[in-house]
Amino acid sequence: MAINRIAFYHLETLLWIARLGTFAAAAARLNTTQPAISARVRELENHLGTALFRREGRSMTLTPAGRELVRESEPLWARFQSVLTECSDISGATGVVRIGAGEIAAASCLPGFVAALNRDLPRVSLEVEIALTADLIQQLTAGRTDIAFAPGQIAHPMLRTVPIGGVDLLWLASPGTVAAMQQSPAIAKVPIWSLSNLSPLYRIMKEAIAASDLGWRSVNLCNNMRTMIDIVLEGDGIGIFPRPMVRQQMADGTLVPVPGAPAMPPVEFRVAVRAAETDPLILAIFDRAAQLDL
Repeated sequence: MAINRIAFYHLETLLWIARLGTFAAAAARLNTTQPAISARVRELENHLGTALFRREGRSMTLTPAGRELVRESEPLWARFQSVLTECSDISGATGVVRIGAGEIAAASCLPGFVAALNRDLPRVSLEVEIALTADLIQQLTAGRTDIAFAPGQIAHPMLRTVPIGGVDLLWLASPGTVAAMQQSPAIAKVPIWSLSNLSPLYRIMKEAIAASDLGWRSVNLCNNMRTMIDIVLEGDGIGIFPRPMVRQQMADGTLVPVPGAPAMPPVEFRVAVRAAETDPLILAIFDRAAQLDL
């Protein structure tokens, strides 16, 4: 057993394969190729004199020896990374950090947050992806995203979350739509535009309508807030919009409040990371994000 030939990158490779589930995902996370990942695994297996993976159909699964090595190596690797981080200036950290966010977060806290990270961590590359809440959670738990900014309550056993404040929601329409509504009592004929029923905004909207004496005839759904704003600007119905995304339209008068619309609570936001996350860089960025106040 040539254990003295085992390098730290061998263990790092093994742990990322175990975390992400595939050689391809580990290659993407470590910014290398799948053949390089396969070569590292073969080297590690040769040095240990035992198989760490076995092929089952098209997938690779850990052997009992592989599972034991992962279990015993994870805390050692986390401690090793922590020691290196404590002994170094984090401003010199390198790597790729993947940040997921919904549209509202992307329009409110994300620009300033990303700009500050680029200033303070110039050697860290950021990959930002905009997605719906359900997709953000799935990507985070699967290891395809490192940190996520998402609206609503996030209750998932694999995630650690911190609230970072809320954003006001407004019922808005074009001036022409509001004028037409004021001329006719048939408010129920004016359609509402909302994000999809997978979004916390949809639940808030439905609860606000249920608590009021108003009953609109139809609710149209769209998974893109920017598109929804454009539709309502054209005079097609009422939209439920977060204040940060419509400040300009309200300032120039192209969108105005809907009289008599029911009150809605702000949509709350949280920043989330995997509960089992051990990477010091990701945890440092998460701690910084947790200090945000919307």
